[in-house]
Amino acid sequence: MIAAHVHDALRQVRELKLRVLDSQMFTGYSGRVRAVAGTVALAAAAVMSRPGFPLTVQAHLVGWGLVLLVAVVANYAALIVWFITTSGPRRDVRRLMPTVDALPALAVGAILSFVLVRDGVVDLLPGTWMCLYGLTNLASRRVLPRAIWLVGLYYVSCGVMWFVTPGLTFTNPWPMGIVFCVGEVAGGFIFHRNRMPNDSIQGFIAGKDRS
Repeated sequence: MIAAHVHDALRQVRELKLRVLDSQMFTGYSGRVRAVAGTVALAAAAVMSRPGFPLTVQAHLVGWGLVLLVAVVANYAALIVWFITTSGPRRDVRRLMPTVDALPALAVGAILSFVLVRDGVVDLLPGTWMCLYGLTNLASRRVLPRAIWLVGLYYVSCGVMWFVTPGLTFTNPWPMGIVFCVGEVAGGFIFHRNRMPNDSIQGFIAGKDRS
């Protein structure tokens, strides 16, 4: 009898712990939208590598700027839809705070981009963008799915490789298109698998109860 009560108490503690972890996990980002954004980056690289596309810094800045615009609009539109369709106590504006974690790195990225373009060292732009975008993933690793730190490490590693590899130029769009496509598709897969954490929590608890 006492053993049964102890077992029930332990189950309740496990359930409470998992629910607390679930409440801290941010699930507002759409995995599908993130994967689509990565595909857009690869498609943009294909367009900018065509013979008819101007081989100028300005043209490539516009191209990557459009990719950024599409990604930002699509991701934040999906985030707004997620928040509006969320019901109950989860619909709390404070749950959007994890999106703020990305702002410092993005702000630094914008400033560095301006300085690098102004000083004519645009070949450093891709590596800078990769590293800073990797840092945004690493900064959010405590409230996003755990595996997202691997995506952050991937981007930082790619950025470092860009810096140390000779001969890479900003007007060659393929390295950046491939890096961001792989990273965003991987990140999208991680988000998609973790979009419904309640299901995995209930399954975990049920498995524990049967053991």
